[in-house]
Amino acid sequence: METAFSYTIHTPENIKPEKKYPVIFALHGIGYNEHDILELVKELKSEFILIGIRGHLPHESGFAYYYLKGYGNPDRELFDKSMKMLQEFFDYASNKYPIDPGQRYLMGFSQGAILSMSLALVLGEAVKGIVAMNGYIPSFVKEEYLVKPINHMSIFLSDGEFDKIFPPKIGRENYDYLNGRAASVTYTTYAAGHEISQDNQRELVKWLSENTPINS
Repeated sequence: METAFSYTIHTPENIKPEKKYPVIFALHGIGYNEHDILELVKELKSEFILIGIRGHLPHESGFAYYYLKGYGNPDRELFDKSMKMLQEFFDYASNKYPIDPGQRYLMGFSQGAILSMSLALVLGEAVKGIVAMNGYIPSFVKEEYLVKPINHMSIFLSDGEFDKIFPPKIGRENYDYLNGRAASVTYTTYAAGHEISQDNQRELVKWLSENTPINS
């Protein structure tokens, strides 16, 4: 099985052939690349398999997973195609690498957050947790996709107080939707715009470490 995505993977040093490792599938924002999003969790490279997935579509100086008709209005055909491709990649990587199937996390910023939350709703029990920063869940995902139970899932949501693209009102809507469905939801608004602050980065790393039992 092959994949349509280019990606960057970091595995722990001295990886043990008989051991399965937790994994973070990292999705970048539009116009960025996988190295940008992986930089946020580099401190976890000795404990996790880190996989940064590069968007397959060019956008400015970076890449995208789908294009927009306007902010908050994805090109539906491209969005649906990207969701299908990402589900296939999720299966591809899970079979190719020594990944613990009970410790699979999705992490994303902006467009990557939108896809991380959407994928988690579609994949259900295959995902242990989500880190979603400055994004939203499209209404058509909630209303038209086959959404699975996420009552086992742990979720870290964050946004920026001064984000003019996806303001905190949207973050609160994410929280309200997910909080009644997931096992636990942490939601924080930082003194930042449409960006990931140092406090946000530090706290997401702490959250991932604390929510993932690492077996020696």
